[in-house]
Amino acid sequence: MQMKRKLTNWIAAAAMILPLTGISAMADPLLVGFIYPAPVADVGWAKQLDLGREAIEAAFGDRVITRAVENIAEGPDAGRVMGQLVADGAGFIVLGSFGYMNDGLRLAQRNPEVNFLHASGYRQAENFGTFTSRSYEGFYLGGMAAGMVTESNTIGIVAAFAVPEVIAEINAISLAVREVNPDAEVRIVWVNSWFDPSREQEAARALVSQGADVLFSLHQDTPSVVNVAQAEGVYVVNTGSDMSAHGPNAVLASVVHDWSSYFVSIVGDALEGNFEGYDERGGLASGMVSVQAWGDMLSDEQMARITATEAALINGEAHVFAGPLRDQSGAERVADGEVLPDPEIFGMNWLVEGLSGSLPQ
Repeated sequence: MQMKRKLTNWIAAAAMILPLTGISAMADPLLVGFIYPAPVADVGWAKQLDLGREAIEAAFGDRVITRAVENIAEGPDAGRVMGQLVADGAGFIVLGSFGYMNDGLRLAQRNPEVNFLHASGYRQAENFGTFTSRSYEGFYLGGMAAGMVTESNTIGIVAAFAVPEVIAEINAISLAVREVNPDAEVRIVWVNSWFDPSREQEAARALVSQGADVLFSLHQDTPSVVNVAQAEGVYVVNTGSDMSAHGPNAVLASVVHDWSSYFVSIVGDALEGNFEGYDERGGLASGMVSVQAWGDMLSDEQMARITATEAALINGEAHVFAGPLRDQSGAERVADGEVLPDPEIFGMNWLVEGLSGSLPQ
């Protein structure tokens, strides 16, 4: 009789557990959508984002499904793609361009059950986070290298848009160049596009014609500037990926983004119901930024100086935007002994003293 009662109790308990287990097992995978401003090639910004997407798939297996939409212009097209992803059931959307922010935030406000992650930007909400890198740290190291190897003392920058992150990178390059080579001049050409290979190549050739023997490719999603450097016999520091295969004699260094660990962590939070819309900013110390493919045109002594500076940036002994700093007009922006705070770095709208060029209006 006692055994029969125990068996009855066990069956009743199992009847309660099994449906819950079945529901869990049948739970739909999380659809994670990605929108990129350029096509995914073998290198570049979109490629690095897509490597992060692949890392999510590898980490979570059948708990997630990912979908990437490439080469989407900022504006109405991006808004429509975001809306379609939400309509298709996406529970997490990664927006891969600065200009997607406003449309994305409005969509997030209308769909509080969907989590959004936006590349750069300055607005957050409970279900809308932002991420960016301290690329300026990597470009400071690249600027040191440029100032060391230039023979013409003219360094050219092909810059995408005058958004704060790019402005900070330009300023970091100029500060580093002047630190190692006060006689060198840094010039800028703005292309006002994230993806326009022909215009980027035209800008690079114009800088070479002005005497630049080191170029910087700031947020070109293709090796367009690297190809020009290789053809013209000058050096180049590029953004996003290791592009040395496209310019084996030209690449001085590549400033590389790695979003994989961060994407896996934040999607893991979403799967556990713990997503939080905050602003993530990683640099050399976190591994979000690294400098790779250092060229053999740098001497051992030069590399030792660069490596020592990198270590100081990682451990906090040095800071790219430590005072005294002045802008192009000569006005003091950071006093001696002070450091420019994050809100001003990531909202930067001025150029440092000594740069040749201006911000587009």
